[in-house]
Amino acid sequence: MKKRKDYNEELKWNVKDLYKDEEAFSKSYQKVLIDIEKYAKYQGHILDNADTLYELLTFDSELSKQIEQLFIYGHIQNDQDTTDPKYQTIYGQIISLYDKYRSKTAFIVPEILKKSYQVIENYIKENPKLQPFSRQLKELFKYKKYTLSDKEEKIISNLSMSLSTPDDVFSALTDADLKFGKIAINKDEKIELTEKTYRNLAQNSNRNIRKMAFKKLYKTYSNYKNTYAMLLASQVKNNNKVAQIKGYDSALQASLYHNDIPIEVYTNLIFVVKKNISYLSKYWQIKKDALKVDKLHLYDTYAPIVKSVDKKYSLQEAQDVIMRSLNVLGEDYLNNLKKAFTERWIDFCPNDGKRNGAYCTACYNVHPYVLLSYDHTLENVSTLIHELGHALHYYYAIKNNSYEDYNYSIFVAEVASQVNQILLSKYLINNTKDKDFQKYLIDDLISDFKATIYRQTMFADFEKRIYDYDAEGKVLTYEVLNNIYYELNKTYFGKNIVVDKDIQYEWSRIPHFYSPFYVYQYATAYAAAIKIAMDILAKKENIVKNYLHFLSLGCTVDPINSKKVVGVDMLNPQIYDDAFKYFNDLIIELEKLYKEGNIDE
Repeated sequence: MKKRKDYNEELKWNVKDLYKDEEAFSKSYQKVLIDIEKYAKYQGHILDNADTLYELLTFDSELSKQIEQLFIYGHIQNDQDTTDPKYQTIYGQIISLYDKYRSKTAFIVPEILKKSYQVIENYIKENPKLQPFSRQLKELFKYKKYTLSDKEEKIISNLSMSLSTPDDVFSALTDADLKFGKIAINKDEKIELTEKTYRNLAQNSNRNIRKMAFKKLYKTYSNYKNTYAMLLASQVKNNNKVAQIKGYDSALQASLYHNDIPIEVYTNLIFVVKKNISYLSKYWQIKKDALKVDKLHLYDTYAPIVKSVDKKYSLQEAQDVIMRSLNVLGEDYLNNLKKAFTERWIDFCPNDGKRNGAYCTACYNVHPYVLLSYDHTLENVSTLIHELGHALHYYYAIKNNSYEDYNYSIFVAEVASQVNQILLSKYLINNTKDKDFQKYLIDDLISDFKATIYRQTMFADFEKRIYDYDAEGKVLTYEVLNNIYYELNKTYFGKNIVVDKDIQYEWSRIPHFYSPFYVYQYATAYAAAIKIAMDILAKKENIVKNYLHFLSLGCTVDPINSKKVVGVDMLNPQIYDDAFKYFNDLIIELEKLYKEGNIDE
């Protein structure tokens, strides 16, 4: 694999937009280290008067912007080459800086909440310059009943790194220490089985290879079942205890409360998805026939039903197809999208040492940044358009809001990225006469739905069950986790498929379980994205205008009501009815092509 220095600068993101050189970065870092100490003079005096409150909030806002910029610089430099010790050190320093900031500012919220909100309202009237902070201040007071004393909040803040230990150990064990062995591709070639290579092996057209990879992966995890059970159980107990100490009814309520998400959104999702398992069972029958197997197993679910699709896209071709597929979003969106390419927001280089996967992050003072390792495949084009959805969401939110109001919630974060992916797939399906390519694209959309609606909801169901189990004072052993997980797999995967017993260990490899009650948002966002994308393609009146307005809201409107701006009501079951109709239409379309004899013999 090529070294980073061997790639043209045009393929790399422009870190100089953050700091022109390392001297500028170091100067900013040293200044923040000094300025952090200035918080001490406000302790005990924040609400002495309106001017002092304004002074603190203005100071904190400016310093927070600088810390964010420092963090993004160290974060992306480290990720572009994780083998570089210089940026490992810089990133570590910035993490420590952020922890110091959290510790030094832990007194602010409890101190403000000692007074009533009426005091804050009077201060805003007295000093109109406080108005830009009004939403942020009002938001604080919803936590008043769940906020402890200054001393207690500082203890919890100082313990935050210790409380994250299960997650850190999980990552170290899974990413660095776990060895899965090798899989024989043929008599002359073996591939090292890792979490990174497993996806490709699971998609291999050779069933024996898929089965071997599946069996070996979960056999390895089973060897560490007690360790993984202890890690996950510790994470669950930590979150349950903190929620209890703060006075929440449950860790679920604590997680959803931040974004004003009613618990029924979570429970309704689980109920509705379980009610619609039959659609997935219908798909399994088509896939079984297409793969010509007597029984479809879990290790067959990622196998392609079309073997001959191998399209490659140069970077220019990728940019062109992305621009054409998103043309339906209008001139303003396209003009801003062009900036991502021309201003080098994106790092394409698949260099040695680069962090795996893809993501988008943003800096309020600069612009979004996108990381991926471009390999010219259609999958990578889809990944790119997904991350650009995040980038444009950030861009519109930053452009239209203050620093305090730009950062939208996770509940809406996946909407824009999924809208982009759906629009790309629909564009490609409608603009090709290649039946095999159409089948591949339709099957890919079905797989996305399966992975995002069914699988993520199953994860959400699993989380709720294990948190409830721990809250009841029961012990989460590996046997308990295995049994709960296996039964849920049988429920969510439905009929026409063999749910192999090995899958009972899958919970041990899911990193999202260390971010409590996070995964359900993938499913709710995807349901919303389907509705929005279909309305855009149908040219519904004002849909593009409303969609761009939605992207511009930041956190000025709560997540539930922000989606209503674009015609999506997550409290109305119709959103899921529309999603499952879309899913069924895809299955019918694939089935029609199959019955016409177009599936590869």
